[in-house]
Order: sequence, then structure tokens, then C-alpha cells
Amino acid sequence: MNPCINALTAIAFLTSAGIACAAGDAAHGKAIYESLCTACHSLDYNGVGPAHRGVFGRKAGSAAAYSYSDAVKSSAIVWTDQTLGQWLANPEKLIPGQKMGFSVPNAQERADVIAYLKKESGK
Repeated sequence: MNPCINALTAIAFLTSAGIACAAGDAAHGKAIYESLCTACHSLDYNGVGPAHRGVFGRKAGSAAAYSYSDAVKSSAIVWTDQTLGQWLANPEKLIPGQKMGFSVPNAQERADVIAYLKKESGK
């Protein structure tokens, strides 16, 4: 098969899977995080949701002193660009039975929030 067709097929697949292809903008991600996420989350302390500083490379359900759902605690998910992208797009699809009732439908905004969390995790 033609290499260009292979590349276009891969791009179409990634786009349809809801995975952000563009690099994230951490500065814009901070603004989005502050407007959408801080009602429940903080970088440094647990609130309604767990603290996010250091989230990259951390196993889901393992932040200290936070009461996770059984579904998240028993998942094998490790937070990466890809898993955070899937989580932010549709938490229930990634981990059925979790308790976060919020998503970020815009792929570029997800990429931006992920870039911000990655930066704040020192990655």
C-alpha cells in the first residue's frame, strides 16, 4: 500500500479515537485547568478529586490520602499522555465505575491540559 495512504489512515484512526495529535500548550492548559478543573482538583491537595502534581507516571488510584472508587483503585492504568487523553475524553469509557462525571470534549483543550499537568509533574 502507498505510504501516504498508510499515514492518512493512521491519522484518521487517531483522530476518530479521540487522541489529540497536536502538541499541547501548557500555558493555555493552565488557563483551562484553572477554569474547568479547580472546582474539584488542585495540584497540591486532595479535594473532591485527587491532587494532580506528579500525576505523570503515577498508577491510577494511588495518590496518598484520597478515597478513590474501587474501579480506579483496581485498574492497571498508569497516567501517560495517552491514558490522560482517554480519561479526559471519556472517564467512564476508560475505567467503568469511576466517579468523575466530567469530560473535556475538545481534543486540543485536552492536549493543553495534559501539557500543563506534564509540566507541573516535572516531565
